[in-house]
Amino acid sequence: MAFPERFSNLPDYAFPRLRKLLDAHAPGGEPIAMTIGEPRHPMPDFVGPILAANLDGFGVYPPNDGTPELLAAISAWIARRYAVAIPEDCLMALNGTREGLFNAAIALCPETKHGKKPVILMPNPFYQVYAVAALAVGAEPVYVPATAATGHLPDYGSLPKDVLDRVALAYICSPANPQGAVASKDYLADLLALAEKHDFKVLADECYSEIWRDAPPPGLLQVAGREGADPERAVVFHSLSKRSNLPGLRSGFVAAGPQSMLRLRQLRAFAGAPLPLPLQMVAKACWEDEGHVTASRAMYQAKFAAADRIFAGVQGYQPPGGGFFLWMPVDDGEAATLKLWTKTGVRVLPGSYLSREVGGDNPGKGYIRVALVAPAAETQRGLTQLRDCLYG
Repeated sequence: MAFPERFSNLPDYAFPRLRKLLDAHAPGGEPIAMTIGEPRHPMPDFVGPILAANLDGFGVYPPNDGTPELLAAISAWIARRYAVAIPEDCLMALNGTREGLFNAAIALCPETKHGKKPVILMPNPFYQVYAVAALAVGAEPVYVPATAATGHLPDYGSLPKDVLDRVALAYICSPANPQGAVASKDYLADLLALAEKHDFKVLADECYSEIWRDAPPPGLLQVAGREGADPERAVVFHSLSKRSNLPGLRSGFVAAGPQSMLRLRQLRAFAGAPLPLPLQMVAKACWEDEGHVTASRAMYQAKFAAADRIFAGVQGYQPPGGGFFLWMPVDDGEAATLKLWTKTGVRVLPGSYLSREVGGDNPGKGYIRVALVAPAAETQRGLTQLRDCLYG
């Protein structure tokens, strides 16, 4: 059976490509994995007891949208974090943000806009589900450079009017994966104003929002409330994977305006996979507790400080504002990744695997992405070997 034509120009996913690049070569030292953004800090100590106390919940179908208790906990967290009131009927529990980011395009992207093929905007480089979602719904993905020249955030307002008038959805990630750039309140306000002017929705991927260096990143819900924006303009995604070191829980949420949420919930009713009840109980406890988040953030901040010391004087090194990746400049990402693996055993990801070539240019080609997820000593050892191998 032929693969759908709309996916014909989709490259291999980043990690199979990485295995093809590296696995035929022996590591040059004890392997240190700094590729995937899988948190390795301790998960909250209350997870096990809550699961054990709620095992009978696996014997029933869970509510599609999330239990009232979980949605109330999420709403209360949003109020504490962003000082904005989001009613529970404008929230839905997710099996992680990837599910929501993909399904939002199915639920919310029209088949045409002004009689033409709709456009879905995304930064370049980007989280790969954005592109697959656009292709799945038959929209035109438009990859907008997010480079040092634009503060590592996409300048959507610079696009031609005829493109902007066809935009149905625009993805944004802050803190950004992979660069760690944080969108300011003014940036988010301008994006909402652009969405209002050209009638599109902003899909804000904020799964790294609780990992920051100096100050909590602003959120789209916060700015939309401050600006009095149409609530239908903002669709916001959060996850417990990074915040609570629970990537295997597959738990997050989406917040949206009433009409958008109606469509998201309708799709979930027919095609979604609701979170099992015991996992919803764990998620509720995670959103209610900040102690484990503060402790984990302190560990990341110590790693940021170590990276600043190790790469002091390295031309082009830019400390991230949030998230847990370094976006390190190199001459060629693939060549640097291969050299690092064969000389030291440190495993990173070429930046070009997270980007698309547009007009003959791939904005990730001159970078590698380095994940700061391992324990502190292992992280520092890997960063030191990386520095000595690539910048010594």
